[in-house]
Amino acid sequence: MIALGSNFTDHSNLRLHSARLECMGFSIFRRLRTTRSTPAMSKTSKHLERLECKPGRPLPLGATVTPEGVNFSVISRNATSLTLILFEKENPKPVAEIALDPKINRTGDIWHILLLGADTSLRYGYRADGPFDPKGSGHWFKREKVLIDPYARAVEGGEVWGQAEKLEAGKAASFERRCCIVADDFDWEGDRPLNLPFKDSIIYELHVRGYTVDESSGVTSRGTYKGLCEKIPYIKFLGVTAVELMPVFEFNELENKRVNPKTGERLKNFWGYSTMAYFAPKASYASNGWDGNQVKEFKEMVKAFHQAGLEVIIDVVFNHTAEGGSGGPVISFRGLANTIYYALDAESKDYLDLSGCGNTVNCNHPVVQEFIVDCLRYWVIEMHVDGFRFDMAAILRRDHKGEFLPGPSLVDMIEQDPVLARTKIIAEAWDIEAHQVGGFPGRWAEWNSHYRDDVRRFVRGDKGMVPVLATRIGGSSDLYQSSGRLPHSSINYVTCHDGFTLYDLVSYQKKHNEENGEDNRDGSNHNFSSNSGVEGPTDNRLVHALRLRRVKTFATILLVSHGVPMVLAGDEFGRTQQGNNNPYCQDNEISWVNWGLAEENAGLVRFFRKMIALRRQHPVFRRPHFLTGADTNHDTHPDVRWQGLKAGKPDWSEHCRVLGFVLDGSELAEGEMDDDFLVILNGDRSRHRFKIPRPREGKVWFRVVDTSKPSPEDILDEDKGKPVILKRKYPVLPMTALVFISRSK
Repeated sequence: MIALGSNFTDHSNLRLHSARLECMGFSIFRRLRTTRSTPAMSKTSKHLERLECKPGRPLPLGATVTPEGVNFSVISRNATSLTLILFEKENPKPVAEIALDPKINRTGDIWHILLLGADTSLRYGYRADGPFDPKGSGHWFKREKVLIDPYARAVEGGEVWGQAEKLEAGKAASFERRCCIVADDFDWEGDRPLNLPFKDSIIYELHVRGYTVDESSGVTSRGTYKGLCEKIPYIKFLGVTAVELMPVFEFNELENKRVNPKTGERLKNFWGYSTMAYFAPKASYASNGWDGNQVKEFKEMVKAFHQAGLEVIIDVVFNHTAEGGSGGPVISFRGLANTIYYALDAESKDYLDLSGCGNTVNCNHPVVQEFIVDCLRYWVIEMHVDGFRFDMAAILRRDHKGEFLPGPSLVDMIEQDPVLARTKIIAEAWDIEAHQVGGFPGRWAEWNSHYRDDVRRFVRGDKGMVPVLATRIGGSSDLYQSSGRLPHSSINYVTCHDGFTLYDLVSYQKKHNEENGEDNRDGSNHNFSSNSGVEGPTDNRLVHALRLRRVKTFATILLVSHGVPMVLAGDEFGRTQQGNNNPYCQDNEISWVNWGLAEENAGLVRFFRKMIALRRQHPVFRRPHFLTGADTNHDTHPDVRWQGLKAGKPDWSEHCRVLGFVLDGSELAEGEMDDDFLVILNGDRSRHRFKIPRPREGKVWFRVVDTSKPSPEDILDEDKGKPVILKRKYPVLPMTALVFISRSK
């Protein structure tokens, strides 16, 4: 047994007393203010007095609950000493410091110790000592810093969104957190990841806080995992198959130092692309994020989504960390093994910055590879997530010099990992220097930025877009077919969190990011947007009607295209960000979903819901292969027959701004059959008259979609479609999409 010392008396309240005892090669340091101790501290102190230490095991990494107690294990190759710091919960002052003996508590580069009898009531962190030589050896050891365990499964601190943690009167902690010890005792009740076919997926991207934090959401636990669960009936009603959650790993929303020049309020890191702890769900996204409960609430959320038949995909950020550049804080990796975890310039030892966020993770160092794969495995095995979207995934293919590896990389390791074999993996296939859409291997899917831009330009009325639009609708064979990949390798989207919302895309000619405090310099200048005649809000009914028409046309193209469609949350009812195309820092009505619009634009919600249902009901929109007949009509039985204004005659000329096509449903994969569909798209600013092709013998075309019409005439049930008279040409208004189904007379 280890006794941590005698009772001390010190009435000055200024000095810290220490008691040191040796046991099994470990040094135990205790620093307590005896006259200011609280009942909680006394209880923790008594608990610590009963602890015994053993050397422990190097694996698994992190804090692992065992029948004997808790095993602590962390990697630090160049540390000269390493100390385990113990805290009582909700108290920032350490109650014990255990200096690990490298002769007993170190195996290779891993430091480890087993505390017998320890339990999940303890909090912990590490102090790592060693050379501080950022410009020489590249090491950043700072013994005074309490570091987060890279494998911590939950962290204490930051439980209340936007509230600085109080350490002492008048002082606030900006980055410091303590690690929680988490037991794997959740009852999943038989839940498993759903493994829905990728080709049948429809993804719905949302922000956990932003989706329900506004009072209009009507949920009881606003801005939380539980609040998101309260919206499951709506999400299910909409018809999507998966939610893609923007970052849920622990981050510090208070790291942003800028202020809103309009209001003077401090801006935040609202999006969360600045990870502090990769195994830890964001505490302030829990309705009760104290005592590690955020882990339980996240699991409850995943289980609830699975019970509703919905998959959960999470957005992960392995390309950079919250420690930023050389002026950033020392939180975890930098203080443990800076030269391992980060890509550094060989001479200056400056951080390479291929993310635009201050540092680049050294993803293809073996230690970092293992860390990332361990993290992904944890979220699949323990948290039951169904997939990952990798932010700036091109960095995952770079070496320590920032150059692309000629051979296998972390990207291949993730694809081939047996635990992740049925997990959906989606790449944002670029970084600030490289654009690799179409270049990821095997079963990787990619956010298809070519699809986004080409569809935007067509609906804006740009010339020369018809041939590329046909390729995008057919599954982007130019990007994926030559490497043996399939249409579902393409995540088709028009809007996402990064950029305009769909309604803003048709309401603003330029970005309006002034409230971000960067003089409108941030955010993309290449939006391919058009304001429909008036910049921003307007009472003009004709302009508003045109905007709704164009929104519905975008949705129609998205949902009839081969590939996997992704919808940005709130686009289905016209959510606006007031022209801000980079609201990463806006924790207010700019970023929050206004659910009042769902009622105000109920007809638009109806349109999205029915278009999603149309796609899900008809496999002709979800072929597992690329469309044949995309470039010629010489195929005896083509999947698609293209046309311009004249039936059977495609027009690929630069001046053409219209496209029509018939999808043949008679021969699908595995003997499936479906109805034929005719789609007509007018991306011009003028009205055009189309010659409708003859349907199959014994069939009649029935119009089910016309985005120029008001609700409910804009989309009709299949059995209530309007028959088409072939004797005269069909008029199509500007920026309009039409869909016809072939049915028996």
